[in-house]
Amino acid sequence: MSAILGCLLSYLIGSIPTGLILGKLLWGVDLREHGSHNIGATNAWRTLGKGPGIIIFLLDFLKGVIGVALGMYFAGTPLMMVLGGIMAIVGHSWSILLKFKGGKGVATGLGVIVMLMPSTALMVFLIWFVIVLITKYVSLGSIVAAACVPLFAWLFNQPCEYIVFSVLAAVFVIYRHKTNIGRLLNGTESKIKAGHRT
Repeated sequence: MSAILGCLLSYLIGSIPTGLILGKLLWGVDLREHGSHNIGATNAWRTLGKGPGIIIFLLDFLKGVIGVALGMYFAGTPLMMVLGGIMAIVGHSWSILLKFKGGKGVATGLGVIVMLMPSTALMVFLIWFVIVLITKYVSLGSIVAAACVPLFAWLFNQPCEYIVFSVLAAVFVIYRHKTNIGRLLNGTESKIKAGHRT
């Protein structure tokens, strides 16, 4: 019963649409009506500016941290910690408050990875940062970084549960970026640029 409760709470916390709520309350903007129409940090950065983008990123990141922490609190096993993190990502991506729509799960997923595998998280963040710095494509950085998570999890001898999670998370993030992949291939993907509503 405690495991079910932990997963449910993780999902509900993940479901809180922080980008949508803050965009409306603080800046009077519905992120779903601008840019990529996504409620996550990248669209917030492009639409509202660097500060709002960073704030929304950190709040979405915190969802993943809390998800793993709840799994640790209710059971304390690697499997339950992974499940708590997964449910936070699922909540963020398919929010019950948004008719089961949501973000792409990158920031929330990074929060999960930081809690489970900090060394792996550091490596994939550096990879993401370098790619985005050079190319200005956040989506490309996210896709490549996600693909690298299982590799570093394996190289750092992480528990089996974490490696399986890494594979599932990588597939999930890449799948959620399928439209971005199409735009990258045909040269129409938007580069990161702060604070321009479109």
